[in-house]
Amino acid sequence: MNRRGANGLEGDRMRLLLVEDDDHVAAALSAILARHGFAVTHARSGEEALQALLPCEAAPYGVVLLDLGLPDQDGYEVCGKIRKRTSTPVIMVTARADVRSRIHGLNLGADDYVVKPYDTGELIARIHAVIRRPVADGAQTPAETELRLGRVRIELPTRQVSVDGTVVQLTRKEFDLLALLAQRPGVVFRREQIISEVWRTSWEGTGRTLEVHVASLRAKLHMPALIETVRGVGYRLVAPAS
Repeated sequence: MNRRGANGLEGDRMRLLLVEDDDHVAAALSAILARHGFAVTHARSGEEALQALLPCEAAPYGVVLLDLGLPDQDGYEVCGKIRKRTSTPVIMVTARADVRSRIHGLNLGADDYVVKPYDTGELIARIHAVIRRPVADGAQTPAETELRLGRVRIELPTRQVSVDGTVVQLTRKEFDLLALLAQRPGVVFRREQIISEVWRTSWEGTGRTLEVHVASLRAKLHMPALIETVRGVGYRLVAPAS
């Protein structure tokens, strides 16, 4: 009998919801995902995906792989509905390579994106990156539970960020990125270091994801100068004035 729990596991396999209207693509991708230890459920439309995410006796999904080209609903709209329903990590699959489209997806609550055509190794790496919890989660000492940077307040235990008292909704990786930079304002973090600590990978292709997450943070916080790009090196947080 399979073990079913609240951690997204069915037996020893992570449950994954694949939202893809092309049956041939879904079959091939499901086979690859199965070989990497995932128990795949296939939804062919946005409505099927939302129905699959309703509470049930089975273990919840560990991750949702959401293709934006759906027959019944706009993929961005589906992403927003998923995020209102569950905190399960969502990876968007899109043919839209422009930064604005990807930032829009992140603002709706997606945790990451993959641009078509993609390498399956890249896809697997991104899936593992979004489901992997930061090592530091839950390990803060009382003195490290809150970071204040001028108008910005970062509460580590609750993973909540506010600006001038107004809560700003961030994705997991956006919060992890901001919290990392905020621990040492003014210090330059190398891109490789950020990718290693936030995404827990050394995979070089994650660099583009980092750029999009930085752009999204600047937009959500309405503080474009908060995170400074140090060309050729990485990023640093510039502490705002109180």
